[in-house]
Amino acid sequence: MEDPFDLRIRFLKLLKRGLDASQRSIQDAIKFIMPHFSRCGEDLWDCVTEAIGEVNINQRMNIFYFLDSLCDACLADRALPSTSGRTDVPNRSYVDFLARDLGNIVECVVPSGRAGLPNLTSVKGILENWKSKRIIDPQKVDEIISGLTKQNDHISGLPSSQSLSPGKPMSRDDIFKRIEEDRERHKRLREKRWVQPISHNPSMYRLASFMPLSEDGDEDQLALDMEFDDAWETTSDWNEDDDDAAAEENELCFPTEREASMDVT
Repeated sequence: MEDPFDLRIRFLKLLKRGLDASQRSIQDAIKFIMPHFSRCGEDLWDCVTEAIGEVNINQRMNIFYFLDSLCDACLADRALPSTSGRTDVPNRSYVDFLARDLGNIVECVVPSGRAGLPNLTSVKGILENWKSKRIIDPQKVDEIISGLTKQNDHISGLPSSQSLSPGKPMSRDDIFKRIEEDRERHKRLREKRWVQPISHNPSMYRLASFMPLSEDGDEDQLALDMEFDDAWETTSDWNEDDDDAAAEENELCFPTEREASMDVT
């Protein structure tokens, strides 16, 4: 059994030096941290909050994407009792620590002023993903997203030469590295936005977006399909344009007898 102090040193080194935008490095970090939750999970989580405040702006984004994948791993781990009969899976997970410290983490990843602008869009995208899947309380996520929007509006009103926290300018190599990492991140984020269909088979793993809203442990309650709910709210009422479009589509699929006879001749 490894010493908790040695685990902490190794994990800090992994977060600060070995983590980048690739899925391989992110999965290596997840494989390191997940087995040790029950014994020293909070100590390892402290490494996350410590490292994210010490690394540069690009590495902070790498850690935030690692947290996104860590949430998925924790949800999969929670589903193990129903699929494998395991009873040793803890009720708590790193997601609980993330929900507790989310405000401070976002403040580090997107600092005030222009220094946080490179990470702003990506962070909001991940937060929206967590909100839609209910990984974290949607109301809390909404508050943080609202704060980021206000922060961005405030920065947009500042002169280009003014900044609340100038920070160290990025070098040319850092800029090109950031471009390549953003390509990898955005590709991964688009893949994760695909929502899988609901399955009522209890032996299958359920996405957080399809978990019931209630917290009373009612397993028979069907989950809410957030994607359908959003589409239902944003779709306009049926009108004459829809009638014309439907008639046109119907005409293309099922031409009249006159047109059919003209086509034959």
